[in-house]
Amino acid sequence: MRGDESEKEPPPPPQNPSFGCRGILNRHLRCIVKLGGAAITCKNEIETINEENLKMVSLQLRRAMAIPGSSDEFLGMNWSKPDGGLDYVSEVENDGCPKLDLDSFVIVHGAGSFGHFQASKSGVHKGGLPLPLVKAGFVATRISVTSLNLEVVKALARDGIPSLGMSPLACGWSTVGRNMTSADISHVIEVIDNGFVPVLHGDAVLDDLQGCTILSGDVIIRYLAQKLRPDYVVFLTDVFGVYDRPPTDPSAILLREIVVNEDGSWHILNPTVGEQVDFTVAAHDTTGGMVTKISEAAMIAKLGIDVYIVKAGTSHSLRALKGEMTMDSIADDWLGTIIRGSKTV
Repeated sequence: MRGDESEKEPPPPPQNPSFGCRGILNRHLRCIVKLGGAAITCKNEIETINEENLKMVSLQLRRAMAIPGSSDEFLGMNWSKPDGGLDYVSEVENDGCPKLDLDSFVIVHGAGSFGHFQASKSGVHKGGLPLPLVKAGFVATRISVTSLNLEVVKALARDGIPSLGMSPLACGWSTVGRNMTSADISHVIEVIDNGFVPVLHGDAVLDDLQGCTILSGDVIIRYLAQKLRPDYVVFLTDVFGVYDRPPTDPSAILLREIVVNEDGSWHILNPTVGEQVDFTVAAHDTTGGMVTKISEAAMIAKLGIDVYIVKAGTSHSLRALKGEMTMDSIADDWLGTIIRGSKTV
């Protein structure tokens, strides 16, 4: 080999076409889904998953995400014990591996019985990070919520959904005075563009004014909707939708359609009831419960993005996840709440 040839620079590596410009989503995003903590956990039993609901939610998500005509077969992606380990894929080859064609979704889940008790006990949501109890509670809260995130990702992976857990704190997200001001979503975009489903969660985060706080999944949903502009957003809860008073009240009425005006005010379009609505927040809920959910959903609706609040694991939730509830086709037998901007009504 001649000396001048040996000093030539090697050719640049081939570019991955699925990587676009940082901060710009190159794939169409159909839906952002919020898995309510009360729907996937037993909220009054500390750190207890509602296994039946989580399994049903996972199955419905796969059905909703599957592109029409794609194979019903899929390759499970949780290869850890006790779900099969490496023996599960020992004889699988790329040529014979079933391919599940999926539309792009983003999933955000609440904490439920994971994290809320730890945060409430230590006062993490109020700040004061230098205090020993708050600092310990911050660590304990993150251990709890990230362990739930892992279980959600494993459940989705078992059903062939290529999900990747992403923690807001680890992504560098923070708040100022408990208000989310900015967050780098380039990693979320990169994950979506490469065919994965990001799974984020409510988290304990650092706050520039008070040291620390709790960033709720509902706030994360609104921020992602602003930046990524999905076709629609679905909140999966443990009740059929938004009621005019606590749903345990026998006289509670399901609010089927709420319209949000450009100034942020809202009115109930269906059914015709009084404007007074009573939302109750559990004592240990450090994220605001239904109050925060409605506030964030209204801000999403102002963007022209329809929001559906519906009970998880039901036929009604599957129809919402599939995007069947359009403005002109709200079936009378569908149970849930639709929140829309006034411009789309």
